[in-house]
Amino acid sequence: MEHRPVVPSLLKGLILAVGFVAGCWVLAGAVVDFKAMDRYVSVKGLAEREVPADLAMWPISFSVAADTLPDLDAALADSRKKVMAFLDEQGLGGADIMNAAPRVQENQYNSPNQRPTHRYTAQAVVTVRTGDIAKVKKGMSVAGELVSRGVLLVQNYEFRPTFAFTGLNKIKPDMIAEATRNARSAAKQFAEDSGSRVGGIRRASQGYFSLQDRDQYTPEIKKVRVVTSVDYFLED
Repeated sequence: MEHRPVVPSLLKGLILAVGFVAGCWVLAGAVVDFKAMDRYVSVKGLAEREVPADLAMWPISFSVAADTLPDLDAALADSRKKVMAFLDEQGLGGADIMNAAPRVQENQYNSPNQRPTHRYTAQAVVTVRTGDIAKVKKGMSVAGELVSRGVLLVQNYEFRPTFAFTGLNKIKPDMIAEATRNARSAAKQFAEDSGSRVGGIRRASQGYFSLQDRDQYTPEIKKVRVVTSVDYFLED
């Protein structure tokens, strides 16, 4: 019977055992690293600022009445002329001014013995669009003078003044950076409390920008707000 060498067999076994132990050690290290990558904290960062509006849209709505359509048209032209003269006095004559088509209504008899005061009424709107917010605010404060000049102003929620801010894209980068710094500061505080330190960003979401009036009394001042959501890795 042939006898195989014992030493080479033992050597092969030893090599296999060492390889198995090394493989397990590498695998264990990979698992530990994988678990470490799973340690993170989710925080939110906020940035807010107030900005002045840079665009005003001021609709001036008025009404006229007449018994014939030609008289109605003449009354509309007269009131519109007075509105334009008023705007010129307020320094807004060079603004972008739009005249909307009037809404004409034929009044009906309420009963055979009761006639309407005028057969026709019409409502017209002159809209001022400008970046000169101060002049618009001043004009709005004295718009009641139009009534004394024979212009019948109409208060309507549909035709209320609005103020807008068009420079959002210019301030976005700075606000996002501020919100991100705010988020990292919160993550740092959490890490210190848990005996860790903040690592790199795992995931980040910008969120959305909101633009609102500061309050109902100062619609020409806007409040811009953005919230970012950031996940930071935690390291020992």
